[in-house]
Amino acid sequence: MNLVYADAGGRVYDHPEWGGLGRSADMIIELMEDELIPLPEGATLVSLPFTRPIGIDPETGGMRPLPGDVQAVGALLPQGYTRLAIPAYVKTDRGQKLPLFGYTAVVWKDGGFHVAAQRTDDPEPWNPLNCDRGELEAGVESLLARYPENRVYKHLSHCALGYECLTASNTFLNRWEGAVPVSYSCNAGCYGCISEQPDDSGFPAPQTRMNFRPTVDELTEIMLEHLKTPDAIISFGQGCEGEPSTQAKLIIDAIRRVREKTDLGYININTNAGLTDHIRAIVDAGLDLMRVSTISAIDEHYNAYYRPRGYSLANVEKSLKYASDHGVYTSINYLVFPGVTDREEEIEAMIGFAKRTGLKLIQLRNLNIDPESYLELIPPARGEIYGMKQMIEIFRAELPDVRIGNYTHVPPPELRRRKTSAAGKE
Repeated sequence: MNLVYADAGGRVYDHPEWGGLGRSADMIIELMEDELIPLPEGATLVSLPFTRPIGIDPETGGMRPLPGDVQAVGALLPQGYTRLAIPAYVKTDRGQKLPLFGYTAVVWKDGGFHVAAQRTDDPEPWNPLNCDRGELEAGVESLLARYPENRVYKHLSHCALGYECLTASNTFLNRWEGAVPVSYSCNAGCYGCISEQPDDSGFPAPQTRMNFRPTVDELTEIMLEHLKTPDAIISFGQGCEGEPSTQAKLIIDAIRRVREKTDLGYININTNAGLTDHIRAIVDAGLDLMRVSTISAIDEHYNAYYRPRGYSLANVEKSLKYASDHGVYTSINYLVFPGVTDREEEIEAMIGFAKRTGLKLIQLRNLNIDPESYLELIPPARGEIYGMKQMIEIFRAELPDVRIGNYTHVPPPELRRRKTSAAGKE
């Protein structure tokens, strides 16, 4: 497997002599054959600014930076794939931070690009190539014309066309999981927040957070428009908003109004679940699915990244357990990072967390972060590092009733919450 690098102009090359490597946390590692797959459809190769790639020097057999005016290269994976290693590099300027993306190690092998990753879900529903630009523009034009006063639709049109957000795009294409953002505020100060960063963070936020409070009418228009098929999902809690449960009253009123008119589809919330009383009320209003964002089941690690305001990991656990106990199909949005998530203590803590909360689905999400900044933030490893591939195998063995995937799914029939229809019949 050969080293992949970029020149100063961003052109990507494979080196004919240098061997390619990967990285686990701050350790440079050799990549195993069973850790590599061909570059998936929908993936993107990017150069990493202010870096030089580390490879195997054919003259010495040692690991060292590739000389010359070159940059490391990483792959940005589409949904359905979990990275097993990050690119091997050294920063040329340690004061610079990489943009907030989830970089995956990439090498050249057997005449093509290969990445250190594993397919962990069906990539087709979230393949960017399945979102036709012309069809999307027509959908945006149609819904904006039908609901000209709906500010949320206007906000989502920018997310869909400007940021190319697939969840926002689904809202205008009336398919799969659609978005209904509701909150401009948050009760956490996530270190890697993609919609709002403090001025001194050094991270440019790649998205703009919504800056208004929607009305119940605006929310229900979007929800009723999207929930026209049995398997449709409409979701509170998007990358362009804060914590949705801070607007619990709006969500509760919208759910109740929608369920008075239709029992089709599924209502989901993507949440940090810290406001347990708010989550309980939202569950009681008729929530179907809940996905809770977490980076760890260890308090010290969780608090370092999320910087919660007025809640703790114990509140998150209580919220998940209440939802599970009341028939909500629960999952976690598990932000994973090679060399951290696959630590012995992290795996053990997450297995216990999943069992205590009655979790149904673990959604593995490649953490978008500057690696050096993240590693400075969290506590050091206390036990063995198993590797991401073995971590996934351990989860499957220890949690046989928990699905491992990458995005929200419609629950299987035996786990679907019974809904009250508009006619009042179950």
